[in-house]
Formats: sequence, structure tokens, C-alpha cells
Amino acid sequence: MAADLNDSAELMAELKDDINMDQTSVDETGTAETAAPTAVADKPAVSPARTGKLSAQDLIRAFEAEQLKSDLPEIYVGDTVRVGVRISEGNKERVQPYEGVVIAKRHGGLNETITVRRIFQGVGVERVFLLHSPQVATVKVERRGKVRRAKLFYLRDRVGKATRVKQRFDR
Repeated sequence: MAADLNDSAELMAELKDDINMDQTSVDETGTAETAAPTAVADKPAVSPARTGKLSAQDLIRAFEAEQLKSDLPEIYVGDTVRVGVRISEGNKERVQPYEGVVIAKRHGGLNETITVRRIFQGVGVERVFLLHSPQVATVKVERRGKVRRAKLFYLRDRVGKATRVKQRFDR
């Protein structure tokens, strides 16, 4: 307990020294000028570089940032997308395209999912894709849809041409 207090006291002293160093700067002529004091709120209370430890939350954020795919297009509900899904059969791997209308988007970040609906042999089929999953090889927007809902679950009850979504040209 006493060691923890000493460590925190040392860190506070170092932070105060850093703040004092930031407030005083030396120009080319060698004279010191005092700058406006910087707000302590701008700096983190304890930087991870000084302690050598990252909080669990920072570790999770860093890990998730590495896992995010950067080449994903902007996907909106109502868009017709073609998702390339990696399928392993034995020792072979192939990419199978799955094309349909995005009827829902959920979550965000690493856990972002889209629900894609299509009609296959007269039967409606929906698949949920985890966008940042390694199983999703490619995502391509085939056409933009013009809808006024965040979830298009009403398309489940429609048959034939009634399931069509108007095309949007401005995006």
C-alpha cells in the first residue's frame, strides 16, 4: 500500500514537472518566455507510456482496431449487396457470392452485422454476416436502395414484385 502511494506521488511529481516544462519555453535568443498555462484536463492523468501498463479497456480497443477491415464500402439498409463468403470444403477453400437486399444493420465496430435477404427457388433466405469476420472475403454494393426505415422486416411478408426496393441515385 505504501509502495503504491510512493509510486503515485512520483508520477504526480513527474506530471507537474512536465506541465512546468510546457509552460516555459526558450526562444532562439536564449531568453525564457512563459506560455499560457495548459489545462491539465488535456493530458491523461497517467499516460500508459509512463506506467508501462495499459488498462484492460485500452488493450481491448487496440486489439479491436487491428481487427477492423478498412476496405469495406458504405452499406445502408435497402442496398443490394454481393457478399463473398469463404467456404472450406475438405482442404479446398472457395469464395461463394451471396447477393441480396440488406434488411437490417446491427451493432457497430468489430461486431457490426448486416442481415441480407434474397429469394432462392421461391423461398426467402436470410443470412446474417459479421462484416469484419475473416469468413467474409468481399462486400460490394451492387445498387443503392431508397427506403425510409432502419429495418425492412416488412419485406418478409411481401411476395414477388412487391419485395422490390426503389433505387437511389444520390449516394
